[in-house]
Amino acid sequence: MLLEPLQIHDTLEQKIWSDKSLKEEVQEKLMQIANDFFDDLGLDGADVVGVTFTGSLANYNWTKYSDIDLHILADFDKIDENYDLVREYFSAKTSNWNKNHDIFIFGYQVELYVQHIGEEHHSTGIYSVDKNEWIAEPSIEKPEVDKLLIQKKFESFSDMIDRVEDIFDDHDYENAHEFSIKLAKKIRKYRQSGLEDKGEYSTENLVFKLLRNSGNIKTLYSVRNRSYDKMMSLGGDYEKKFKIFINKDEIEDKPGFDKLDEIEKFQRRVRRRHRRAKKWFLGYGKQKAGRAYPGKPSYRRGKSAPAGFGGT
Repeated sequence: MLLEPLQIHDTLEQKIWSDKSLKEEVQEKLMQIANDFFDDLGLDGADVVGVTFTGSLANYNWTKYSDIDLHILADFDKIDENYDLVREYFSAKTSNWNKNHDIFIFGYQVELYVQHIGEEHHSTGIYSVDKNEWIAEPSIEKPEVDKLLIQKKFESFSDMIDRVEDIFDDHDYENAHEFSIKLAKKIRKYRQSGLEDKGEYSTENLVFKLLRNSGNIKTLYSVRNRSYDKMMSLGGDYEKKFKIFINKDEIEDKPGFDKLDEIEKFQRRVRRRHRRAKKWFLGYGKQKAGRAYPGKPSYRRGKSAPAGFGGT
């Protein structure tokens, strides 16, 4: 189990903080990033009201996976009276910025978020970057967490994400896209309920962090995006597979437990997940070309695998 999100340090991250204040060079960079982002939007009559730094790096539960959560405070009412419309506008702009920029400060990536001045934010550590002072100063606490429950919920969501990938691998892109969207919403809602109830150390938030740190969240959004691209493409794979699916007889949902049928399904899933895992660890790696990497490795399982799992 990835237990890093449960670790509590005795100090704030010393690369970012000098005692309990942001290092001057960090503060200057964060303010410049926030102001540049907002200025580029070209919004008349709207200004940056404040800039805050929050999340685990503004707390004692930081890990190597942590991001610098940089929140830009703005008055949505000065942009338009339709709050939801403005919220969606900023969501799209920050999403695009986060996708197109890889800014790291001492090894931690900067993630932008625009927050309405009246929006409640659930965090035990909130630092005002523009005023250089704590809004909510964190304290070192050893929270009691149910590690077994966290493990079970993590495995449950991981399994659901695996099944979304299975649907994609079956070339059923429409269902993969729909399922990935529903699951992403479910995970977001699950996390938010925990934050509102017990805060950062809630089971729900810790499960989300494990899903993010393990790469599961990234995989889920990858399936969502790739399935959409397949659906919107013409003259390729999706059209052919879609014709096959609509002409297929509907699979009968048999009652009871057929052991042979279930073993076959299980073996098929194991083979698929092995190929996917190997692609992520080897095929999609960032190793440089050279003698040590003369070609792509085989994605087949070795002959030493258990009976029924080897080969293609």
